[in-house]
Amino acid sequence: MNAFFAEFVGTAILVLLGNGVVANVVLERTKGQNSGWIVITAGWGLAVYVAVVCVGEASGAHINPAVSISLALAGEFSWALVPGYVVAQMAGGFTGAVLVYVFYRSHYEATADTRAKLATFCTAPAIPSPLSNLFSEVVGTFVLVLTVLLAAGATLTTTEGAAPTPIGLGALGGLPVGLLVLAIGLSLGGTTGYAINPARDLAPRLAHAVLAVPGKGDSDWNYSWIPVVGPVVGGALAALAYRIAVA
Repeated sequence: MNAFFAEFVGTAILVLLGNGVVANVVLERTKGQNSGWIVITAGWGLAVYVAVVCVGEASGAHINPAVSISLALAGEFSWALVPGYVVAQMAGGFTGAVLVYVFYRSHYEATADTRAKLATFCTAPAIPSPLSNLFSEVVGTFVLVLTVLLAAGATLTTTEGAAPTPIGLGALGGLPVGLLVLAIGLSLGGTTGYAINPARDLAPRLAHAVLAVPGKGDSDWNYSWIPVVGPVVGGALAALAYRIAVA
């Protein structure tokens, strides 16, 4: 599979299953309505697992612009590939969000709460506080990216002349990275909903803005920069920490 297409597919799967579990929990008259935060965090962890299993060998399963940028900063990924990866990830995130809406359309129609509808597309802070919310996204992404980098450095070795193994979330393997995202969600997700991924937040937020979701309300663009800047900064700090650790 072409690496760019793999990133598109992987991110679409990630958002389809991740935002899908949010829709199942928060929209009206679903089978999983009000099943709670544990179901959402478990669903997101399993969404990452499925995405990594599907595309890890083809692209490394970055499925996250912050991961691609930070791996390049760490010297473990080519800067020339970063723009293509990011475009593919954003397109995949948008597509996954559209699929969630199509899948749960009748439940969107049955739901009056505009914030619940928005939550099925993107994140929002439990207590709005820009600096605190930004800090949450920085720390969550730092943990994600540093773990990936350390796992890659420990396990991804190649012999001379062999094709290099793609580095990304797949460096941990599907189940470990799913458990990592579950841990981040359970421990660090209570403040902002742990976007830790611009393609999981900005691209679906764009989908929310353009789709004719009944009674959808606004897309909360005032907050939208935090789930983009926070993950990029957190990933960059993780790359710096990694380079210091292996120097």
